[in-house]
Amino acid sequence: MSLLPLDGPPGPLPAAAPASVTAGSLPAPAPCAAIADPQPTGGHRAAAGPPRFLTRIGRPARRLLTLLPVLLIGVWAVLDWRALYDGTARLATADPWWLLVGLFYTCLGWISASVVRQGALPERLPPGLLVASQFAAGAANHVLPASLGAHAVTLRFLQGQGIPLARATASLALYALVRPIAKTLVLLGFLVTLPGLLRLGELVPDGRMLFLPAVAAGLGLGVTLLLVTVVRPLRRPAARFVRTALTDARRLHTMPSRILALWGGAAAAPLLQASVIHAVGSSLGMTLSWAQVAFAYLAASTAVGSVPAPGGIGPIDAAMVFTLAVYGVPVSLGTAVLIGYRVLTVWLPLLPGVLCMSALVHRKVL
Repeated sequence: MSLLPLDGPPGPLPAAAPASVTAGSLPAPAPCAAIADPQPTGGHRAAAGPPRFLTRIGRPARRLLTLLPVLLIGVWAVLDWRALYDGTARLATADPWWLLVGLFYTCLGWISASVVRQGALPERLPPGLLVASQFAAGAANHVLPASLGAHAVTLRFLQGQGIPLARATASLALYALVRPIAKTLVLLGFLVTLPGLLRLGELVPDGRMLFLPAVAAGLGLGVTLLLVTVVRPLRRPAARFVRTALTDARRLHTMPSRILALWGGAAAAPLLQASVIHAVGSSLGMTLSWAQVAFAYLAASTAVGSVPAPGGIGPIDAAMVFTLAVYGVPVSLGTAVLIGYRVLTVWLPLLPGVLCMSALVHRKVL
């Protein structure tokens, strides 16, 4: 093997290949050339993206999902037009300034729900998108019973933010558990601090009224335990869910900011709802104090809160009219107050909430 001298003149450059050389006369590539540029296999094509037919199906499905809530709300408005009309007619004679106060408390309710959702997760969520998701979840909550719509929207939002399914589901369970506990603590606080102002003997439900919530809670717990015991494939996911929920709950309760957000927001939620009712009642001439209205709402929602109605509409309204009547409010005025309350908290934000949900779906946030 010869070495070129470092200080000698450079040798002649190789001559260029003639233009007449055809592709067939070129030397065959080395065997390693085939390795450098491998042919795409089926696995490589799958990793590049979904097949075209799935993309074609997915786009119309996403558009249909965007428009479906609007169609559902339209059907609901047609079926329940009388409540919407009566509430609007009664609110036309109300004091508009008190109605603005009620609308302000309604907006604070969405912020309160966002604070509780953030308190149920160690990770920090984007505040703007979180509030928008809860605004959309409020619209979905009035379509499906037992808060299923709100939980479904929130679960989809958390997964879009990179939260694993098990931890997102655990946060929803913690949210659903903390809210009734915080409401009960607030109710007990009213009983301790204001025993003379509140008509406790007439508002405390008897054993027959407590029968329905007890039966509902017992059936829910019994069915869950039966499914986990009988259906063997559910045991491992259920055990994983319990471990994740307990781990996250212990971690959250070592973070003061999350404790304040979780329990403070959950305690503020029923008080904000009661504030909306008090503002609507004041606009229509109701003379009850805020403490009486708040206790009436806490008692009514606690007594019939387990009834699976969309957004609590129906059972809570009937119980609230009864509790207001205990304080001397005429049934017609109490009914008008509850209709106005539903217009402010359900009908007025319903269409903007649905449009917000459609926008979040279109942007792939949900």
